[in-house]
Amino acid sequence: MDHRIGRIGFALLAGVVVAVSSFKWITNPEGREERVLQVAAVESSRVHIRELVSAESLEIVDPLSPNRKVGKVYIYPEGSAWSVSGFYRRNEDDAWHPYLMSLTGGHDLALLKLEDKAFTERAKKDPVLKLSP
Repeated sequence: MDHRIGRIGFALLAGVVVAVSSFKWITNPEGREERVLQVAAVESSRVHIRELVSAESLEIVDPLSPNRKVGKVYIYPEGSAWSVSGFYRRNEDDAWHPYLMSLTGGHDLALLKLEDKAFTERAKKDPVLKLSP
């Protein structure tokens, strides 16, 4: 009989702890605020990639539209700035080109590392653009 009461008491206590923890986690605004900042940074990175590549049908894989078959993508803060990784291709016949973009706090392009031989000449002239082997 005592074991039964102990089990019921433990189950109730565990349920209350889980419910309170869940409530605190759900109502915590910090996660949503950071997500809004992340989304804004990724959308800015898309604009920069589209401007650079300027292809009619550009496919982009990034943290907002991940595709594990293509590769892993990341976004992480660096102080008030952001780093965003992803892949792009011009059409289905094109290979996926990986990139790593550093954005300032105002989402201006600070550095773009990518693997795309089409930008070899431009990378020689533009200090923001770096080609990886």
